[in-house]
Amino acid sequence: MKQKPVIDQLKHETKAVQGEASKDKTYASQNTFSDEATAQEAFARSVEKLLNVTGWSGLSNLTADFSLYDSVGREKPNEPVQPGDYIQIQLPGPTPENWVRVTDVTSREKRVQFTVQPSHDPGSSHPEQTEHFFNEQARSTFQVELLGTTIRAAEIGQDESINNQQPEAGNLGRALVNTIIAEGGWLFYQKFQWKLLTDYLVHL
Repeated sequence: MKQKPVIDQLKHETKAVQGEASKDKTYASQNTFSDEATAQEAFARSVEKLLNVTGWSGLSNLTADFSLYDSVGREKPNEPVQPGDYIQIQLPGPTPENWVRVTDVTSREKRVQFTVQPSHDPGSSHPEQTEHFFNEQARSTFQVELLGTTIRAAEIGQDESINNQQPEAGNLGRALVNTIIAEGGWLFYQKFQWKLLTDYLVHL
């Protein structure tokens, strides 16, 4: 009986590799400031950093580069994200481009966030193909919030399932690359990428 959870976990992992199961992942950082006024000033800078996704590039030599495009595929560097925008994500190394579309931006007094989902390349003639290692059901929410004198930032991944099924994945070569990238992400790269980002958003 004690082995059942491990067996279930292995079964789920096998299904995940095959693109038949999904995972949820959350990465977060927080930073506490000396008083409310200082925290509020820092939170305003956190919001600016959050919405300026092109500023996420260059956190290290091993992190991704991000480029923002409008709803018709025109690049808009150093502008805040809006619903309907696209974000191009270029991972380090000889990997294909990955694209997500901004589905929602929510701004409240003490919490700002936006959500993206894997998408096609807005300049592609194949809109049925999802140019991302996760399939289009996946969601990522990037969030900053002010809790008293503490700022918390998070990347919340939901329904992350590998994009290695036809026709969404495109050719078999891309399907294989997607599997390798996604598994590497789950094992270690996502934690490295998103922890650096959430630290950046809370000024660590």
